Amino acid sequence: MSEPIKRCAWVTADPVYQQYHDTVWGRPETDSQRLFEKLCLDGQQAGLSWLTILKKQANYEAAFFNFEPARIIKMTQQDIDRQMQNPGIIRNKLKIESIIKNAHGFMKIEQQQSFAQFLWQFTKGKTQINHWVKAEEVPVSSPESKAMAKALKGYGFTFVGETICYAFMQAVGMVMDHQTDCYCYTAACQEAID
Repeated sequence: MSEPIKRCAWVTADPVYQQYHDTVWGRPETDSQRLFEKLCLDGQQAGLSWLTILKKQANYEAAFFNFEPARIIKMTQQDIDRQMQNPGIIRNKLKIESIIKNAHGFMKIEQQQSFAQFLWQFTKGKTQINHWVKAEEVPVSSPESKAMAKALKGYGFTFVGETICYAFMQAVGMVMDHQTDCYCYTAACQEAID
């Protein structure tokens, strides 16, 4: 009998979660719009499990113009009211409004530099590779995530605290936090931006 695949401790048996862990989490993302989407979705997760949001991702993409900031900033109060009735997303007014606020912040940043450059500056444009053996060793925030949160808030972003920013940094490969015994560890290290 073959041994079961060893993944990071946070991954459940849910196939959606496993697919996300195996192919997306910790892999470097450098596309500004994809980074914007992930940051917004991480904000939607606040107080909930990531799996809940992951399973609603397609609904969010449909509700928010595939996370195109230039279209999101045109959303009106009527649009917000309509999304408050949308059973496919988290119907929390502050969270819905945060996506719109974040789109405005994105547009401000993009007038100066790409959103991707802005975010990756907090790890000096490269992946920080960590070597965690146990899940308990993995931090929930870092000086870099604290700095990112502060900078984003300065542009009007909401739901971007240091813990959300750290989870985001892990997900988009700014920090490589696969555990050393995870079968994705070696591949994720090879994909890291140096």
